[in-house]
Amino acid sequence: MSDLLDQGAGAIASAVRTGKLKARDVAEAAIARVEARNPQLTAIVDFNPSEARAAADAVDARRRQGFDGPILGVPFTVKDMVWVGGRRVTNGSLLYRDFIPPRDALAVERLRSAGGVFLGMTNTPEMGAKGHTENKVYGPTRHPMNPKLTPGGSSGGAAAALAAGFSPIALGSDGGGSGRRPAAHCGVVGLKTSAGAIPKPFGFPGAFGPLYAVIAPMGRTVADAKVAFDVMAGPDPRDPHSVATLDIPAPAQARFAFSPRLGLDVAVDPDVMSAVETAIETLRSSGWRIELADIPWPEGTNETSFDAATRAGTALLYGERLTRQENLFGDNLTGIIEHGRLVSGRDVAAALRSADACARAVAQFFTEYDFLLTPTTACVSWPIEDVYPRVIENKQVGPRGHAAFTPLFNLAFVPAISVPCGTGREGLPIGLQIVAPRLHDRPLLAVAQRAETALAAGTGNLF
Repeated sequence: MSDLLDQGAGAIASAVRTGKLKARDVAEAAIARVEARNPQLTAIVDFNPSEARAAADAVDARRRQGFDGPILGVPFTVKDMVWVGGRRVTNGSLLYRDFIPPRDALAVERLRSAGGVFLGMTNTPEMGAKGHTENKVYGPTRHPMNPKLTPGGSSGGAAAALAAGFSPIALGSDGGGSGRRPAAHCGVVGLKTSAGAIPKPFGFPGAFGPLYAVIAPMGRTVADAKVAFDVMAGPDPRDPHSVATLDIPAPAQARFAFSPRLGLDVAVDPDVMSAVETAIETLRSSGWRIELADIPWPEGTNETSFDAATRAGTALLYGERLTRQENLFGDNLTGIIEHGRLVSGRDVAAALRSADACARAVAQFFTEYDFLLTPTTACVSWPIEDVYPRVIENKQVGPRGHAAFTPLFNLAFVPAISVPCGTGREGLPIGLQIVAPRLHDRPLLAVAQRAETALAAGTGNLF
């Protein structure tokens, strides 16, 4: 049974569907893994085995009555920023330590309706506002390969839970790389969907606008992320920003661009660059047509281009509470709010104009290429006591230096995915990011599966 957990969502659903196993059997195997490993990791932060068993029993009862679903009996986790009705959802903050959502987020509702079994909430930094998963409510999440390291963030708990084998799929979020980067650090798969692809009519308010931060299906393999996406995606009339993605195949002779430094001369550690370049050569050897090309970004573009808007939005949401209850806030969010109070309307307008210019540059780039390949992160995982790595490629970097490859694609509303592509120092995982035009989520997933297969064959490893 334990081996089946590692085979993925499709194998689990098939075994439950044919009666080879019960959903309860799968839940017991997942519960045993969580109880054995989670105390050392703090990947799952709200875990109720009795509730997971009851959910699995309900799936078994429905199956006996003829019910079927694409993730029948498959355990899944939910990031502690996404509503699960009747469960405590803290948003990684003492502000919400007693908050019980009135209902499921739509993504959670759809996972349950497809036969999924909710396993537990996964850890996140406070309000998901940094790339290192720790908070005042639950403390830090540790990397499954080395507890002295961080899994990254902000979906660090989700990525660590996947890498530890607790479930095949996880529901994360991605507002600037929060689903892709921890996936890269932990050797799993993280999908940033097109803006609006997975509706969000219910949940916590975002720091700025509903489209930049999206639900992120995550999995141990691309196939697992894909089945989660297929279940959760699709318009809903209660979300005016929800859209349908294109149901088209990936081009047979796709045009790929490889941008090793994203056209912004960002610092990248040598082990990351070496692994990604080796992966590119493996893909070329398998028949991919890949050219070196950079997006012609507007002048002044970098990974902090939208910070003024997000800081101002955070100050608007939580500034008054900080004044009254400063002890409830961590240092990182406090700093964001204090900076946000100083942001002018002109600064916010400039950030919005910059975001629009970036989106247009990306859209224009995809008139010449079908997909873009880049590193997912600029470095491998770093020590858990550090909020961010301060040196990359022997250069001093700021708090977002490790995250340079991901946030601009949130501004562009396009889908992007991180797939494992090798290892760096100390055998730590490294991810390859693949980006596609907006609404091309399904072609992107198809290409990612091809990449996963080619890279596994090229390295002799199965991801």
